[in-house]
Amino acid sequence: MHQPSLVTNPPARKGEYKSPLFGEKENPMSHTAELIAVGTELLLGNIANTNAQVLSQSLSALGINVFWHTVVGDNPRRLREALDIARRRADILITTGGLGPTYDDLTKQTICEAFGKPLILHPDILEDIRAFYESALHVPMPENNTQQAELPEGCVVFDNPVGTAPGCAFESEGVHVLMLPGPPHEMETMLRRHVEPYLRKLSHEVIVSQDIMTFGMGESSIDQLLHEKMAHMTNPTLATYAKPCEVRLRATAKAPTEDEARAMLVPVLEMVRKTLGDIVYGVDIGDLAECCRVQLSRRSMTLATAESCTGGLVAEKMTAIPGVSQVYRGGVVSYWTSVKADLLRVPADILDTCGPVSAGCARAMAEGVRDITGADIGVSVTGAAGPDPDERGVPVGIVYIGLSTPEGTFCRSLDLGRRRRDSIQGLAANHAFDVVRRYLQGLPVE
Repeated sequence: MHQPSLVTNPPARKGEYKSPLFGEKENPMSHTAELIAVGTELLLGNIANTNAQVLSQSLSALGINVFWHTVVGDNPRRLREALDIARRRADILITTGGLGPTYDDLTKQTICEAFGKPLILHPDILEDIRAFYESALHVPMPENNTQQAELPEGCVVFDNPVGTAPGCAFESEGVHVLMLPGPPHEMETMLRRHVEPYLRKLSHEVIVSQDIMTFGMGESSIDQLLHEKMAHMTNPTLATYAKPCEVRLRATAKAPTEDEARAMLVPVLEMVRKTLGDIVYGVDIGDLAECCRVQLSRRSMTLATAESCTGGLVAEKMTAIPGVSQVYRGGVVSYWTSVKADLLRVPADILDTCGPVSAGCARAMAEGVRDITGADIGVSVTGAAGPDPDERGVPVGIVYIGLSTPEGTFCRSLDLGRRRRDSIQGLAANHAFDVVRRYLQGLPVE
């Protein structure tokens, strides 16, 4: 998504930017944040910057715009350059990392130099750190930990109950600077405990997003149907995001209160449902497996699975859901043809005449697993996931989904094309869930 060049042509006022989410200009009352992660290990790829994700989600909910993520190594000169750029385009700077006791933990020192803030030793914090070492770690505090008790003059201190590095915040020339520890558990604890209350006092707006989940149409096709409407939306907005094997639409609104923002989203959700129809399977729901669990629970029905080419992926997705034992009886992975015959009782004439990758086999597998488990619904998957055609020459990407129900047995035939093996398996699993949820919602299955 396009971002304006702010280094060579900085804006006249903080908060007044061309926004990818909410139109040409942000409300001057809105706050804009930049997240700066400090750590050479991030640049080397040794660890992932999960802190940025958690912080962005939190700031978005507080109505604070996050337009930039910056990652910089443990180098004072490059960190200073990042700070100089960030303070010209954002009025909230949040750093993570570099608050430790070692020689390369120089975030505080560099920030204080940039903003003209002296570091002051806090004896009470030093004693807290010393006590943490003695009571929690049962070792004396190394003397180099003393620098963790040095904080910018006049700052708000954020205590760290799960680590040794306190955080802090200060304001200078209209810019709020917040320094947080790098370890994710410490950062998130401090975020919930101190940072969110601190920032809540600054923000006058709330951003609310809702995820509209779809399956059965590609991102480009969905965009073609909604493009004209999306292009003219400013607040609320609507954007598409391709997830593995499905498409998510995110509707987002900004308003003074959460209730007002949610009210603004109602007509957006209605428009999407009207335009896309029954490919929309839920709003703010995890995935198709969770959708099936909810529908099964509502109807007091149970499900069993029989899989071949997906190798247990459908069962894995189901059993990853807490509490699913109320609706999921179990599954069979019948990779060999003999297992289909002996365990799932697929008739020999179907296997001999049609083969294991066939509509007849899919139907028989679904009926078999339903029968042996006593489930209300049986769903099956059989196909050629590749990389080569099956022993009968069935092309890669041919998949059959069987569904056995009290009303009868159905089959969905698919040609998923020559995709990667894992993509075919993922799509096939989602199709299995889709036929289940469509049956439970009274929609056409095949």
